[in-house]
Amino acid sequence: MEFLRAGANVMQTFTFSASEEKLESKWKDVNAAACDLAREVADKGDALVAGGICQTAIYKQDADEARVKRLFRLQVEVFTRKNVDFLIAEYFENAEEAVWAVEVLKESGKPVAATMCIGPEGDKNDVTPGDCAVKLVKAGASIVGVNCRFGPGISLKTMKLMKEGLQAAGLKAHLMVQSLGFHTPDCGKGGFVDLPEYPFGLEPRTATRWDIQKYAREAYNLGVRYIGGCCGFEPYHIRAIAEELAPERGFWPPASDKHGIWGTGLNMHTKPWIRAR
Repeated sequence: MEFLRAGANVMQTFTFSASEEKLESKWKDVNAAACDLAREVADKGDALVAGGICQTAIYKQDADEARVKRLFRLQVEVFTRKNVDFLIAEYFENAEEAVWAVEVLKESGKPVAATMCIGPEGDKNDVTPGDCAVKLVKAGASIVGVNCRFGPGISLKTMKLMKEGLQAAGLKAHLMVQSLGFHTPDCGKGGFVDLPEYPFGLEPRTATRWDIQKYAREAYNLGVRYIGGCCGFEPYHIRAIAEELAPERGFWPPASDKHGIWGTGLNMHTKPWIRAR
């Protein structure tokens, strides 16, 4: 509800790694409950429900296409039964497995988005961001982009490379970015999981509301229209996106009713030197 009131258009099911591989006998109930929760909230506002799958441990072990696709299909069966609005294949380190995911999701007949947890250097096999985007679109994804692992600045650099790759190949797709809510300018190819602060010391790296407003504006100017966040993103970050893009979206998020835009009469600081700043 907090994310909905903050201005989110999509309620994503809590099904990250919720597969037979990880949850054994409980996976089906978890996926079904996740769909019900997302739909319950989405129906209280103007929001869509997205069912999500992610990379598997099986791929890292032996890259068995049949076994990997079987896991994806089992989750998709629940999403189809619960009639989610679209599907997301997210957090993929390898373009090949991401392509397999898209191929399975397309079997549902629903729109498919695909995001990879990569930076400007590309995937684990050094497939460039541009080539990753091309592979995903050719596999059938309508929306492509990145999520997790990297902060706003690096994520947008990767998105620029993806966009350039699609343009060079003569392909079109909607663009999607869901960065971390943390700044990661010093991380390597693996992203924030390799930082010494990961996972429980990342608070000093937290992006401010204004950082996220800048991220939202830069993403929009780049042509990205699905703009959100991943680890570290709180409802106030989503509200910052919604406030920054309120002129383009045509409405103000409900959670912003308690205050006005910074710098207006409804949201002025009591100290005159801060107001001036």
